[in-house]
Amino acid sequence: MRTDITKQELQNILKEAYETFRNDTGGKNADYIPYLSRIDRKLFGIAACLPNGEILSVGDCDYPFGVESVSKVMTAILILKQYGAETIMHMIGADATGMPFNSIMAILLEKNHPSTPLVNAGAISAVSMVQPVGNSAQKWQAITENIKELCGSETELIKELYRSESVSNHNNRAIAWLLKSYNRIYDDPELSLDLYTRQCSLSVTAKQLAVCAATIANGGLNPVTGKRVFNSSLSPKIVSMMAAVGFYENTGDWMFSTGLPAKSGVGGGIMGVMPGTLGIAAFAPPLDGAGNSVKAQKALRYITDRMETNIYSSQRVKIRECAATVNAS
Repeated sequence: MRTDITKQELQNILKEAYETFRNDTGGKNADYIPYLSRIDRKLFGIAACLPNGEILSVGDCDYPFGVESVSKVMTAILILKQYGAETIMHMIGADATGMPFNSIMAILLEKNHPSTPLVNAGAISAVSMVQPVGNSAQKWQAITENIKELCGSETELIKELYRSESVSNHNNRAIAWLLKSYNRIYDDPELSLDLYTRQCSLSVTAKQLAVCAATIANGGLNPVTGKRVFNSSLSPKIVSMMAAVGFYENTGDWMFSTGLPAKSGVGGGIMGVMPGTLGIAAFAPPLDGAGNSVKAQKALRYITDRMETNIYSSQRVKIRECAATVNAS
């Protein structure tokens, strides 16, 4: 187990991962959302954000793509801030479903419980909880301001993606009304569904996701802006959720092989948290059958293997300075 690594070594590892998998042809773009099906499948980028705010990157790390389900982590943090961990456990929960991200059956099997804010049912429930309840404009402002603080910079709505998702979200509409029938949605179902669809349609870059991940790894302190976004006591809560259900029904396999708490989205992004070490993200549109980016998974697995990082290890890797200059971007 390595206990430290230089920035130059880390930059080299990112480049190795990029070159190793850049020509991988596995997976396919999400085709049930028309906008996503048209994104260039060759796009690929990897970024890491260090505790001092430096960002190391390679590839298409400035390309804005749909944040999709990675936004569930961000809104989970928002309601954790607004309500506290115990209330979230009571109103939503933190259990893995072991089923696809959009499962209706999971709601029924969990006895009407959304299970976790990191699957569609729990995420729609989470959006319904965002304060102030009943005010769409102010709720949206709270959601986007929280994401801005986590990522360290502005995000914008991809209007075409929002329209594309709005006309194809029949399953999510069924989820919202099923939750309403069980008193597990806490605002108007249609309002909550619309806000959830909008947050998934925000654009992010791999660099922004790396900063968000680093903020979580840094106990709620954004290393780029220097702003405290949330109390450090919430970091273990959100990291545990990511470790339990970040890859939906494939989460156990992912954690077994990498030990990296991470969250994927069907836009092709994956955000990984190395607690106390750094935040990392990768982006590539083609997905596997569970909705997780094929190349991004391979790249992050390669990086964690080379760095010898694993949250289940008793040791933590530290990034140290070296004489060589690193081109941080």
